[in-house]
Amino acid sequence: MTDAMTTERTTPSRPRPTPAGSFRAHGARAGGVREDPGLDALLRSAAELLAAAGVPSPRADAELLAAHVLGASRGEVAAWAVAGRELTAVQAVDFRRLAISRSTRTPLQYLTGTAAFRSVDLQVGHGVFLPRPETELVAGRAIEALAEAVRARGAGAVIGVDLCTGSGAIAAAMAEEVPGVSLHAVEADPEAAWWAAANLGPRGVELHLDDAATALSALDGRVDVVVSNPPYVPDGRIPEQAEARRDPERALYGGGADGMRMPSVVAASAARLLRPGGVLVMEHDDTQSAAVARLLERDGLFDAVLARNDLNDRPRYTEAVRTARPVDGQVTGGVDGTMTP
Repeated sequence: MTDAMTTERTTPSRPRPTPAGSFRAHGARAGGVREDPGLDALLRSAAELLAAAGVPSPRADAELLAAHVLGASRGEVAAWAVAGRELTAVQAVDFRRLAISRSTRTPLQYLTGTAAFRSVDLQVGHGVFLPRPETELVAGRAIEALAEAVRARGAGAVIGVDLCTGSGAIAAAMAEEVPGVSLHAVEADPEAAWWAAANLGPRGVELHLDDAATALSALDGRVDVVVSNPPYVPDGRIPEQAEARRDPERALYGGGADGMRMPSVVAASAARLLRPGGVLVMEHDDTQSAAVARLLERDGLFDAVLARNDLNDRPRYTEAVRTARPVDGQVTGGVDGTMTP
């Protein structure tokens, strides 16, 4: 990460979206008379607005937006609403602006500037892929593998790599939950890497602005765990959830009709980086489980290939163990980093 990436911008304390609709608290009178500034009334109006817009959890989102404005927890907001707390005029305006923007299906995390992921709170915003709950399972398995390596070899000897790190969510969780190991994260997109730097720098993770296909050649054959949530959505597929359509396309689409180009790149790089017995954990589309298994098994570079399901019982990630078979050349063949048959 260059100094320019870490000094040219500062993270805004609060995004201020432009109002895109109408919002009036319960108890407000017609004719421009002052609206009710009570927190409970504001929350109820916001929840109605969000429900009408199809937001899946309107009351929870309203409370989280209020918590952001007030610098409090969601539990405190709920208690204050019951107690009849009123907001200042500035607080009420800020809250209404955020609620209106959320009603346009702007992701909640973009509005608050934060996203919770396992044990960490991440800084996020426009231009970076928002971490999903299912990716917490991927991170969890990578953390287990790292912890196993620490028990076997000691923290100082263990190396972990997060390819296609995006916001740095997985690498940040690994740093928090397995302290003392050497961690590296790779991201090719400068916009996403800026957010990753904000999340990983304070946690001691070394961030590399580089291509996952060729990054970290100095670590070839030395890494204990490679984890990745690469772009993998098949070309042409439109995400069902409105909020997911706000994610940058470069972080979604894996390349090709099957979306397998980037997962293939990650698999090839993992084969190059991992030491014998090292573990690969890679997220993928629920339609790609068989293709990923074939990819990992066909060159004899991985064994113990195992598909794992997500919270909805769909195949979401695959883990595999690096064999002792050497890689032919720097990667395994093709110019795009894919493994050769």
